[in-house]
Formats: sequence, C-alpha cells, structure tokens
Amino acid sequence: MKTFKAVFLLAITIITFVALDKKLGMMPPLGKFLNPFKGFWQKAELQQLPDKNFEIEGLISEVEILFDDHAIPHIFAENDHDLYFAQGYVTAMHRLWQLDFQTRFAAGRLSEVVGEKALELDRYQRRLGMTYGAENMVKELEKHPKIKAMTEAYADGINAYISSLSAEDYPVEFKLLDYKPEKWTVLNTGLLLKLMSATLAGGSDEFYMSNALGKFGPEVMNDLFPNYPFREEPIIPKGTPWKFKPIEPEASTGTSFIGHTDIKTREKREGIGSNNWAVSGSRTASGFPLLANDPHLDLTLPAIWYQIQLVGPGINVNGVSIPGAPGVIIGFNQQVAWGVTNVGSDVLDWYEIKFKNNRKEEYFHEEGWRKTSKRIETIKVRGGKTLSDTVYYTHHGPVVYTQKPKNFGKASNIPAGYALRWIAHDPSVDVATFYYLNRAKNYNDYRKALTFYTAPAQNFAFASVENDIAITANGYFPLKRSGHGKFLLNGSEKQAEWQGRIPVEHNPTVLNPPRGFVSSANQPSTDRSYPYYLNWDFAGYERANRINTRLTAMQNATADSLRKLQTDNFSVLAQNVLPLMTQALKSDHLNATEQEAFNLLSKWNYTYDAQSIAASIFEIWHKDLHKKIWDEFHDPEKPMRTPSRDRTVQLLLKEPQSRWFDVVATPVKESREQLIQASFKFAIDSLSRKFGLLGKKWQWGFVKNTHIPHLAKIPGFGSGLLFTGGSKTSVNALAESNGPSWRMVVDLGRTPKAYGIFPGGQSGNPGSVFYDDMISSWTEGQLDELLFLRSKEEKNPRIKGRLTLSKK
Repeated sequence: MKTFKAVFLLAITIITFVALDKKLGMMPPLGKFLNPFKGFWQKAELQQLPDKNFEIEGLISEVEILFDDHAIPHIFAENDHDLYFAQGYVTAMHRLWQLDFQTRFAAGRLSEVVGEKALELDRYQRRLGMTYGAENMVKELEKHPKIKAMTEAYADGINAYISSLSAEDYPVEFKLLDYKPEKWTVLNTGLLLKLMSATLAGGSDEFYMSNALGKFGPEVMNDLFPNYPFREEPIIPKGTPWKFKPIEPEASTGTSFIGHTDIKTREKREGIGSNNWAVSGSRTASGFPLLANDPHLDLTLPAIWYQIQLVGPGINVNGVSIPGAPGVIIGFNQQVAWGVTNVGSDVLDWYEIKFKNNRKEEYFHEEGWRKTSKRIETIKVRGGKTLSDTVYYTHHGPVVYTQKPKNFGKASNIPAGYALRWIAHDPSVDVATFYYLNRAKNYNDYRKALTFYTAPAQNFAFASVENDIAITANGYFPLKRSGHGKFLLNGSEKQAEWQGRIPVEHNPTVLNPPRGFVSSANQPSTDRSYPYYLNWDFAGYERANRINTRLTAMQNATADSLRKLQTDNFSVLAQNVLPLMTQALKSDHLNATEQEAFNLLSKWNYTYDAQSIAASIFEIWHKDLHKKIWDEFHDPEKPMRTPSRDRTVQLLLKEPQSRWFDVVATPVKESREQLIQASFKFAIDSLSRKFGLLGKKWQWGFVKNTHIPHLAKIPGFGSGLLFTGGSKTSVNALAESNGPSWRMVVDLGRTPKAYGIFPGGQSGNPGSVFYDDMISSWTEGQLDELLFLRSKEEKNPRIKGRLTLSKK
C-alpha cells in the first residue's frame, strides 16, 4: 500500500509539473509564470534605480544617464547617435512590453500572441492600411538622412536592451501571454505614429451623415448640421487678417456625394480633445511668457507618455516622448516651449467603388476602367494556420472591406465596397518636426520645424524667451470645397477627389496677437473669413470660451495661475442652459427627492467638482434631454448622427416652438417644457435606481467613476476609482477613463522653470513603485517641478541613480 501511495503521489507530481509547464488556452504555462526565480515574482519586487556601468555594442562614446526621484532619465551624450540610442535603451528598459504590444496592435499581429480571437482585429488593422502607411514613412526617410539616422539609432538602443535580457527579465505581460519580445525596426516607429494618427482622427461621420441625408434631405441637414457653429470662439482670433492670396478649389459640376446607404454604424464619440495656451510676458509676473498644455486621450497604464531630458551638442530639451518614437513631442528647452492639441481637420474620406466584376481587378473612374493593385496580407495565428488576406487598393486607397465580417464591432464603422482616402497613408517625415523643435531657439526655428509635419494635424502653441507667442493649426490639409467629405463620396468622379493641399504657408497662424495670449481647445481654427475649408465638425466652444475668459482677466500670471486653469471644473454649457431647464420645472409636480434635487440645482455654481451632487443630476438630465429631442435620429436599423451640442443649445434657447421637441413615438405633441420635465424625472429615477437615496453616492466623483485601465485590460493592473472632478465641457475635461494625459506648465525666462505630471509612472512594471507613483498628485490637480539639468556634473538631491553606458 505504501509503495502504491508513493507511486501515485509521484505520478500526480509529474502530471502537475507537466500541466503547469504547458499553455492552457489563454492561460500562460503556470509553472513558468509562478516560478519565483524566473516567473511573475521576478518582476514583482520594488525596482531600485540603477547605479551601474554597462558596456554596450553600438555606441560611439560614453553616455551618462541620471535618474531623478520619479525615475525620469536625464541623458547626456556627446553626439546625436548616442543620444537617441540611449533614449531607445532607457525607454525599452521601462516600457518594453508597451512598445511591443502597441506596434503589434497597429500592424495587425496580435493573433501571433493570443491566437484566433484577435484574427478579425488583425484583419481590420491591415485593411486600414496601417503598415502600408508606415512603409511609406520609412521610404520617405531615405530623403532625410539625418532623421533616418535618428530613428535607426533609437531602434538600435531598444534592441541593445532587448539583447541584454534573459527570459526571467521579461516584463510580466510577456510571461502572462507566454511570448518574447522581438527586434525593433524603424517600421515599428512608423506604425506607432500611424496608430496615433488613427487615434486622433477620432473616427468618421460620413456613414451616419449619409444615413441622415437619405432620410431627411439636404434642407434639414443644412439646418441641423451647419458648416460653422452658432457660438464661435476660434483659435485664431476673430478678425485676424490673412496675408496670402488663396488658391480656389475647382467648382463642382454636380453632386458627388451619396445620400442613401444601408450602412449601420456607431456615432463618433466625443473625448479626443486637448487644451493649450501661451501668455505674453505683458500679462505675467515675470515679464516672460508662460505656456501650458494638457492633451486629452484615453488613459492607460502603462502611461501614454514617457518623461525624458535629452542633452547633447546643440540640444537640451525636457518633456514627454511617445514610447517608440525618438525625441520630445511636448516640452521646452532653454529658449522655447511648445504644446499641441488636435485640430480635427477632415483628412479621411470614403469613396464608393464600382468594380467591373467579382474579380475586382478593375474599377470604374471617369468613363473608364482602372486597375486595382493587390496587397496580400499574411497573418500568423498562434495555435492555428497561417492565413492570407487580399486587400484591393485603388488610387483613392484601400477598399477596407468588400464584405464585412459578422459580429466584429469595429467593422460596423466601415462601409463595404468603399475605398479609404486617408492622409496617414501618404509619405511623411513627421519625426523631423520634433528633431528641429527640440533644438529651436526662436520663432523662425519653430516655423521651419512645422514645415515637416503632416499628420495628425495639431495646433502647435509656442512661446520663446524673446517674448514671442504664437499658435499654428498645422499639418497636411486637403484642398476641398466647403462641405466636401461631409457625406460618403462617389469614387467614380474626379470632382469628388481632393485637389491637392492647402499650401503650408497658408495654414492658420497668428503671432503676438494684441490680446496678449493664444489658446486652443479643439474648437474651429478660424472665423468665417478664412478662405479654405478644414472641416464642419469641431469640439464645442465651451472649453475655449472658459479659457479665453479667464486668460483675458488674468494679470501678473504665474505658473500656478495656469495650473489652476488646467483643473478648472466650470461648465459653460451648464451656465447656458440650466436656467432655462430649471425654469421649465413645476415644483408642485415634483416628489420629495425631485424637490431636493431641484433645490441643489438652483444653488449650483455650474462646477463639476467631485463632491457635487448637482453636477451628477445635470449631466444625466441634459444627456437624456438631448436624446429625447433627437429621437427621430435613433433608428436601430440605420443609425444616424445626431445634431451637435451647439445646435441643440441653439434649439433650446432660440427655437422654443421647434418641431423637433415632439416625440414621434407618442400620439400627442410634446413641447420643449414637457421634454425638459420628462428628462428631469428620468435623471432622478436613474440615479435613485443605481445609487440609492439621494446622498453621498450621488456625488459626481462616484457617478463619473474615473479610473485608469491597463493597456491590455488585464485585471488588477489598472487603477481603482479616482475621486476627482471635471467633465467633457470643462477645461478639466476628465471623463471615466479619458482626460488630461499630460499636464505641463512652462515659465520661460533666463532660467526656465517647468512643471508637469501624467496619470501613471515611468515604469511599465506593475510591481514597481514607479508604475503609478504620480497618479495621486495628478488626481489632486498638482504638478511636479520638472528637473532641468544643465550638465551631468550638476549636484541635485533629486538625483537618485546613475547609469553609464560605454562603448564595448
């Protein structure tokens, strides 16, 4: 019996060992993963900052990297090659899995890691032409040897770090998914930049706009979807003269848009926004300009940005980089500072393609047949077969789907049989802009740097110690007729195509405006006098109005003045519409809870602070009111774009008898006041059902539920609830998991001082103290002073580690 038990237990041990050492479905091999010397726990301890010397192949000279108290690297190199090599090296040291995952996602290569479940996502990314666009960027680099060398050195640095690792050193996500990092290439940098272009493009409206056009006709569409908003607060101050002779696009000879379609889509969501501004020295306490920037993006851990200082011949720059791209994207040096926000220009259009037959080798264009080209995408599937996918390219771009897949959400925004014309497919050398901005000394250098920039179009705010401030809406803007691209387009007609580009020197810009500041918050770039068409749909004016109102009143401004403005929770929207909405309520028709809510709203200061209950009530009330007003646009069989917030406010305030207040599903004709009353009752009922009796749980910080998820949504690797204020219509445009991804304020002068923070930490390792060490301060609206070193010998108590890289 004892012998039997011994044999039995030995067999169980062997079976368990074998089972734990194999990958079971999506689970990693648990034996490897739980190994205390090579598995997860190897990366779970708190990392110490390095104090080491390494010999590395690929360097020209020695590089010193100093790490401050947030693990931010300050790199000192003797030449450009070593500077960007070291940047790649330390970025990989902190963010290797993030680098790998994001570029695999962009390239459509996740199936290699997670198997068949990512197959349709991979097809989608490839069919959008992400790799095609990145390849065109790599080709364009051949014309710019200095920038090509920059990107190659960065790639070599990443690869030097990868080659120094053994399996036990891999970040935990590689162990969870049981795969290893691969060699980095310049193409990967291109993929990352194209992914950013796709993110900031924000989706497309043409599908549901065409659905609405087919249902309501052009007269209604022109009324409800005007090409310019009712409330204007343009980025370039109203009345700024245009000092150029514009190019006129050719007039249309007919209708090139498509006004009926069976496409089912999802509406483009609000959330991709940002703020920036620069204040002239005439308005500051120091007499030198101040600059602030806070780009709003989907928030993740690891963080979107990576802080860094780069010091070398002709360069000493500090700020944030994008993991995967060399240089500093938003930042400052000793002479200048800059920040960016998304323009929102229309650089993505869809063209209906008429194939000659099912072979799809030819398509009709301008009374003739043109040949398509084929791109064969090879997709490797982990645990399965290698698949091939054929994508047909026209002169417009790729036909993303000829037949859409079922049960794949992202495909719902893509029309079958349409080609995508997207500026991100064109050759570009956007990295050059940041190479030259990082070294800029004055306004002229800033203007030169912008000439290299293509996409995604950005509003570049600028300030210099020479007391210049400026802002430029910059990028490749297609030359279009007004309203062109608002709907789906006929791919057979030449008149439906872009007519080249707006000359870069004609891009909207202003230098040292009389008001003493420049600003942007994703609102329209210009007033109606600008002779070119950029888009019809921009962010609402509310954030811009609040920023400009406060900057106008600001005198003797300091860095802290700008910090407080970045975290301003006031809602101009609530200020505009809440008095009308509360006026429509009848107190004798309210129950006790509704009356208490009404009393809170009556005393509310229109500020979305975390503790505010009124903010929660107004948010749900207004959102439901918008839905009820535009009920005609809610068709489950053919979704449509609803009119903008700006048009809705105009309707509420100026058109009280509008037919749109009637709910078509009821036999009676509703009035504006009845809709307001019904939505108020819905809001109170909704909050009561979800959060119980009116009380602390109704506070906006709980209702909004701000948190930061892990990049791959791995449970336990994200943040918990962050009790904080802000809203989409506040300067502090913070939603559930979208908001200020980096806050920065720069106080220029003989010795510049800068402050910044992002919601996360420098490390991508969930077991490190530097994974999320800045989240608490960010949540509280605080900024850290950015350590700006002049030399590697400088003594500073914030320096906590040193890494010396030497030529091997």
